[in-house]
Amino acid sequence: MFITMREQLYSFLLNPVSLSALFSWFSAQFIKTVIKLLTGRVNDLKELIALLFWRTGGMPSSHTALVTALSTTIGFKQGVCSDLFIFSIFSAMIVIRDAMGVRRSSGLQAKMLNEVGAKMAETMNIPFKPVKEVQGHTPVEVFAGMIVGVIIGSYFSLYYTA
Repeated sequence: MFITMREQLYSFLLNPVSLSALFSWFSAQFIKTVIKLLTGRVNDLKELIALLFWRTGGMPSSHTALVTALSTTIGFKQGVCSDLFIFSIFSAMIVIRDAMGVRRSSGLQAKMLNEVGAKMAETMNIPFKPVKEVQGHTPVEVFAGMIVGVIIGSYFSLYYTA
């Protein structure tokens, strides 16, 4: 039987694993946006849209929420002994470690470089272009992302059938 591209796309989008990943990512970004709005750290509409869709860093970690929801849903659907679940867990560990370790460390180093560069530019009157400060996550932000991912992954595993 031939399955059309439209039917494949429809099946992909309604798959509980896909839905849990997308919904957990968007939920974490939405929570992050609400927190920043309530604390007065959003200055304009452009920043609000960037924060809602692709800004990294902050509470909770959307990367962690996504990979945790994937692993949770796969664990419920395929079983915790399946190769796919084991693969998803180790992939999640890499993403979480990167969000909490490498990206956070790079962001802190970039911040320090920008401070030193700005000070040198000011005192020595030389041009300085700041480097991008990539925001990583604290352990609390990662843990909050894990909670979001487990809750949403469990919901789509247990209560959603395509």
